[in-house]
Amino acid sequence: MKLKMLITAGPTREKIDDVRYISNYSSGKMGYALAEIANLLGFEVYLVSGPVSLGKPDNVNFYPVESAEQMYKQVMDLYSNMDIIIMSAAVADFKPKNPFIGKIKKNSSNDSLILELEKTKDILYELGTRKKANQTIVGFALESSFEIENGIQKLNKKNCDLIIVNSANKEKSGFGGDFNTITIIDRNGLIEHYQPMLKMECAKTIIMKLQKFLNKY
Repeated sequence: MKLKMLITAGPTREKIDDVRYISNYSSGKMGYALAEIANLLGFEVYLVSGPVSLGKPDNVNFYPVESAEQMYKQVMDLYSNMDIIIMSAAVADFKPKNPFIGKIKKNSSNDSLILELEKTKDILYELGTRKKANQTIVGFALESSFEIENGIQKLNKKNCDLIIVNSANKEKSGFGGDFNTITIIDRNGLIEHYQPMLKMECAKTIIMKLQKFLNKY
């Protein structure tokens, strides 16, 4: 029987008005690579994706979303039936508190526009509080300083089994490109550093590490 794996990918878009939004530079390439590799290795894959310019991977259950709230609702609808959850999406941390209906017009009498932001729901934290005994949760941490310390803190705070850390400051790491430079930390304190790899190779490394982790329990 195939294990069911939920993967989130891409950015979210948080509406300012009907034509503008807050987002980030996530391309979705890491999450889509994970979905492709997981499918090839025999997992039943459920992919929840923010807006990206990538084609839908073959043979996966696909759920397109746009905002952090939509991603939260879709993940919560699916999570209870999943064996493994990999949160690789770059979910916005903040959203406009009062999105404008229509288009905000540029007013020649005002030189600035103040937006009031509020926090979005922390999907990974929420999953950690709801995690069942037979579920495995993998989180991602993009860090600009104290990468390992922050990764370990995130793993513990959000009740993850594995955390994938990548640096925002390294040339072959982070958003947009085809490469990533990862460190994998598991809940037993094992820390494994890797050289820069294509994101497809990173995905294979992560899924194979996950399989080894699962075989221990």
